[in-house]
Amino acid sequence: MSPLALSLSIFAIMLVLMAVRVPIAIAMFAAGGIGYVMQTGWVPFSNFLNTAGFARFASYDLSVIPLFILMGNFATQGGISKALFDFAAGVMSRFKGGLAMAAVLACAAFGAICGSSVATAATITRVALPEMQRHGYSGRLSTGTLAASGTLGILIPPSVPLVIYAILTEQNIAKLFAAAIVPGIIAMFGYMVAIAIYVRMVPGQAPEVDPEPARLTLSAVLGVAPMMTIFLIVFGGIYGGFFTPTEGAGVGAASTFLAALAKREINWDKFKQCFYATAESSAMIFLIFIGADMMNSALALTQVPNQLASVVAGWGLSPLMVVIAILLFYVVLGAFMDELSMILLTIPIFFPMIMGLDFGMPKESVAIWFGIMVLMVVEFGLLAPPVGLNVYVVNGMAKDVPIAESYRGVMPFLISDTLRTIVLLLFPGISLWAIQFLT
Repeated sequence: MSPLALSLSIFAIMLVLMAVRVPIAIAMFAAGGIGYVMQTGWVPFSNFLNTAGFARFASYDLSVIPLFILMGNFATQGGISKALFDFAAGVMSRFKGGLAMAAVLACAAFGAICGSSVATAATITRVALPEMQRHGYSGRLSTGTLAASGTLGILIPPSVPLVIYAILTEQNIAKLFAAAIVPGIIAMFGYMVAIAIYVRMVPGQAPEVDPEPARLTLSAVLGVAPMMTIFLIVFGGIYGGFFTPTEGAGVGAASTFLAALAKREINWDKFKQCFYATAESSAMIFLIFIGADMMNSALALTQVPNQLASVVAGWGLSPLMVVIAILLFYVVLGAFMDELSMILLTIPIFFPMIMGLDFGMPKESVAIWFGIMVLMVVEFGLLAPPVGLNVYVVNGMAKDVPIAESYRGVMPFLISDTLRTIVLLLFPGISLWAIQFLT
């Protein structure tokens, strides 16, 4: 069997296993294991298994993942989401569609201490959805806004997918976090603009005049003080050089726990649930790591990734066109896979290809910019059918809203995402502007 045919067979096995609902980590591991054995035999495969796990998980940098996840779980269980939404509602209530805009602000703020898209969407939905429905917002706008705004959880630092990208590509986590800040802010305002346009173009989606507008009170301002303090401590410490991102994640988790204690929102059962949820999420991510490593090792033996890079270079395409083709591939792949699996499976293939092209920028800048672009396009898979994990999560909490309405509700935000992606693709300096302060 030719190397190309073998590579396609490995992918086919993975897709078949996924189609019969085998967990994606196991599907990648099984497909990669079969491909590895076919090329080397059982003994080399056994030797590889003997060292693969330790080689992957002995990295100290990986400890940042469960720490940021634990930080997000403490925030979820600690009642911080309600305080964020109350403050955001008080700020935005004067505008038409203000509660929807407040949900965007709340998701952006919660994402700054969470790092998970699904957790951000689910947590803010519990608080914001009943209020939006009570004030007369349509199910389409309410669920669409909350599903789309949840994606800010992986764009605004800390971001677990961005940490994984940094580990895979051996890039500076702090610089990647800094590069994501401006795109995250642009995304937040882009969603708010999309809401403002949508509620004026499509009547009946939001009340013309809110008879009970939320008010910005002193208690609402004081309610967000702990979150602001945590954000300043964690990221001020990281960018000020007081501690590393891993140490910052530990400080953030401890600070968020103390904030939850101070609000008297967390008890022993919730405390245990935070660690259970962290262990479950971390185990899932690390299992995907192992599956992706097996898959990538099998593909590396075929030499097809290197041949693919040579073929692409021989086409004479401009570097920008290559990036566009890769981003479109991610959009298509997002219909079948989650964002972590996509990054773990494809970055070892695409990253060397990108680093071999001349973009007229330093290699580190190219690596950081490409990471931000990948992070933005994997958001599409969280919103677009047929998967749209964020849409499923939010719609599952809105029992009276058909799933088709929720998918219609995310369309204005997908348009905003597309425009933002094009702008950042054509003007890399927007993403790279913030990292100049770290050099």
